[in-house]
Amino acid sequence: MKLGGQSILVTGATGAIGQAICRALAADGANVVVHYGRNREAAEALVKMLDGKGWAISADLSEPAGPQALWDQAMAIAGSLTGLVNNAGIRSEIAVDAPMEEWQQVWAREMRVDFLSAVDLSKLAILHFRTHGGGRIVNMASRAGQRGYTSSAMAYGASKAALINLTKSIAQSHGHEGVTSVALAPGWVRTEMAEAYIAEHGEAAALAGIPIARMADPQEIGEITAFVFRPLAGFAQRRRVGRERRQLHEVIFHALHR
Repeated sequence: MKLGGQSILVTGATGAIGQAICRALAADGANVVVHYGRNREAAEALVKMLDGKGWAISADLSEPAGPQALWDQAMAIAGSLTGLVNNAGIRSEIAVDAPMEEWQQVWAREMRVDFLSAVDLSKLAILHFRTHGGGRIVNMASRAGQRGYTSSAMAYGASKAALINLTKSIAQSHGHEGVTSVALAPGWVRTEMAEAYIAEHGEAAALAGIPIARMADPQEIGEITAFVFRPLAGFAQRRRVGRERRQLHEVIFHALHR
């Protein structure tokens, strides 16, 4: 199996993208630590689908203590980890003319879940990977983090932009220690979040700017995430030149950016 021997923690695993990532990783031979916030039933059902290649653990990533609690549980159950997927995320909307207290609360929660939890988990992963033969971090960013976003959801776009910068900083600072990092930046993916947007704004608004005129399927995100964890994907960080590196970069960072 391509990922045999790997144990990978996936946050936000009960959503459509998280489930697809877990299934793809397990299909390639990895053991998967399935994180969930509240939906225990969905997490346990997902673990059953993984045919013995996973565990379900809960942690509240909207709380500052959540990442450490999650990491400690993951280490206790898996023994050691070779990979981390920071997939957990929320998308809140708040108008610029909302009361300041409400505005600050939305921004604080969005940044805590979408960005700061990934910051803390990445810190813990770096410390672990550098002393256990290396490892890989995959951060689920978004097209919104590269092109800006709507006024009512600026917090989401800002958190994803910060996540992309975090990924680059980890790659630059810790690659020599065997710690690699990759950010995936999908456009619209067919999830509950996308359906909620369509219900409010219409599908034409969601598909605007997507040349192939369709949303990505969660399975596509899962497959490319599993691909990133294969040994060849180290090219994405270690190599600065060469045809292979350019092709891989194009696949990872642009194929889903439609």
